[in-house]
Amino acid sequence: MEITEQCVVALTWTLKDTLGEELDILDEPVEFLLGGKDLLPVIEAALLGYSAGATVQLQIEPELAFGDFNDQLLFLEPRHLFPDELQEGLTMEGSALPEGCNPNVPRDTLYTITDIYPDHVVIDGNHPLAGIAIRLSMKVESVREATEEEIDRGSCGTGFFNLQLVGTGDPSDRTLH
Repeated sequence: MEITEQCVVALTWTLKDTLGEELDILDEPVEFLLGGKDLLPVIEAALLGYSAGATVQLQIEPELAFGDFNDQLLFLEPRHLFPDELQEGLTMEGSALPEGCNPNVPRDTLYTITDIYPDHVVIDGNHPLAGIAIRLSMKVESVREATEEEIDRGSCGTGFFNLQLVGTGDPSDRTLH
């Protein structure tokens, strides 16, 4: 079966930065719905017309992947507001940030705790791959028709590329998360 819009593809891949450092390896096939919210649009477009067994190589610039790095999404918050067991790398919804955090922190963003100091915590609302051009080497393991449930849901449920647009409403001020 050829890949078309609103079909399900099972992919394996290796994701690298432009210096060749491996960022992610997907060894076991994972299913994604094309025409939904499972994959970046640039990946979907590149897969159209291929069938099982095909390999596809892509270089994706930041603006088509996870956006440019936005230093306005970095915040320094008082350490005492956070639990003692807080760890670097932890992610949390902006709506779940402790009371007393900067009121200008967007609450509809996912934040990563990037640094913990005795008096401050650095939270970063950028996607971990923001500002990075990525190289994606994919293999199409299988292709099948999407179920009505998958189409209605807009996903196979993998959530690998869970995208959230954040910004002021002006399309030039939106970032992918």
